[in-house]
Amino acid sequence: MDVVAQDLPERSPDARRWLFADQLGPHFLDAPEQPVLLVESKEVFRRGRFHRRKAHLILSALRHRAAELGDQAVFVKTGTYRQGLAECGEPVSVCDPTSYVARRFVRRLPDVQVLASRGFVVSERQFAQWAQRRDGRRLLMEDFYRDVRRYHRLLMDGDRPVGGTWNYDQDNRQGPPKQASLDVREPHWPTEDEIDEEVRADLDRWAKDDGFEFTGTDGPRRFAVTRAEALSGLRRFLSERLEQFGVYEDAMLSQDPWMAHSLLSVPQNLGLLDPLEVARRAEEHGRRHRLRLASVEGFIRQVVGWRSYTWHLYWHLGEDYKRRNALRAQQTVPSWFADLDADAVEANCLRHVLSGVRDEGWTHHIPRLMVLGNWGLQHGYQPAELADWFWRNFVDGYDWVMTANVVGMSQHADHGVLATKPYAAGGAYIDRMSDFCGGCRYDPKVRVGENACPFTAGYWNFLAGHREDLAGNRRMTQALRGLDRLRDLDGVLHQEAERGTGAP
Repeated sequence: MDVVAQDLPERSPDARRWLFADQLGPHFLDAPEQPVLLVESKEVFRRGRFHRRKAHLILSALRHRAAELGDQAVFVKTGTYRQGLAECGEPVSVCDPTSYVARRFVRRLPDVQVLASRGFVVSERQFAQWAQRRDGRRLLMEDFYRDVRRYHRLLMDGDRPVGGTWNYDQDNRQGPPKQASLDVREPHWPTEDEIDEEVRADLDRWAKDDGFEFTGTDGPRRFAVTRAEALSGLRRFLSERLEQFGVYEDAMLSQDPWMAHSLLSVPQNLGLLDPLEVARRAEEHGRRHRLRLASVEGFIRQVVGWRSYTWHLYWHLGEDYKRRNALRAQQTVPSWFADLDADAVEANCLRHVLSGVRDEGWTHHIPRLMVLGNWGLQHGYQPAELADWFWRNFVDGYDWVMTANVVGMSQHADHGVLATKPYAAGGAYIDRMSDFCGGCRYDPKVRVGENACPFTAGYWNFLAGHREDLAGNRRMTQALRGLDRLRDLDGVLHQEAERGTGAP
């Protein structure tokens, strides 16, 4: 069954619209008054262990949308989607779901009309045509991003990019400031209400009475679950935080996990904000207030570039892509990592980042890639298993989000389809881009011994173990030559073999 067909209808304004929990914004309806079906499926949360905050977020978003729509919506709380459709008892239309499993499911259902997907800056048909025009050339994100900007006239002066440059990434790589936190206003924090109280009580009961298992800890809801909350968060980010976003986009601070990040990936992935709307508002605000262009461009690149590129690659590369394992990584994700047991970890960087996932279900993109992903890459965690861990434990995580980001970008399991080299790094990188190393019992400059940094030793162990795999990669030539200069390489290899899968 073809689940990536490009000839689906765009609209069906008369049928009741079935909205999944990541399709909750107004742009998933064909008319404001269109009748709606919302199904809360309890069994969804038995498919692996979800973070407690992620489960809360999804249930809260569904229930808030149902409350907003009132009599316009049929809201069914039940075990399965199939039961919810039966209780609704009428034909429905649905925008194409966001996973292979969900797409196959809806295509088998009677009385369900499947429409083209929504919520991204170009359609699946447009991406397929763009990829075909590449005529065998690599599907580079930078080329896709530039064409998206041309198509939507984003940050353009005529036919040229604003400022004369397409990409200001080189200007957005500063290390962390000396102070413990950035001098920016905090993100917009939503206020919990009786719906959140009800969700929390239900999750407590599911865990106690029905045997549901969750990872992570509970706490105040940090992220938007309604359109109004999402717009408030967007306004706060643009007016108070966007200017400094790009400056420290790649930096990490142990006492400031949010820094100047937008926290808008969650409402975008719930479908509450349209990404093109977000990008246009950012451009308009940046122009009006003459904000730092590198920050505005860097944010827009994330929203209409990387996010949409990742979505389309999920379908373009096929379902088997997730099972790619070019580096033959066979290690099962160990229990301390899988359980978010940050207290078992002594390495400051990994302890801080893992505790952030445990406590908030979120960290920004650099801790994900250069701490968590870097650790998994160095220690040979199975890419598909690690990708599943990411999407179940992050509040903005979905299979389409994490497959390319983890399997390709982070774990280099596609052997260069997505990224031209592995994102492996030692303690020196983490020391340069964070304040994690200060006060850590490990020394980022030491490879062997009691004070050896696990990331530094792990980096050289990784290179040695995959020397033949990486030998033809020109971007790895200098790093691989460094192996020949290590007098203590044998000691590093012995030490890492002895370390095993335990927490560092």
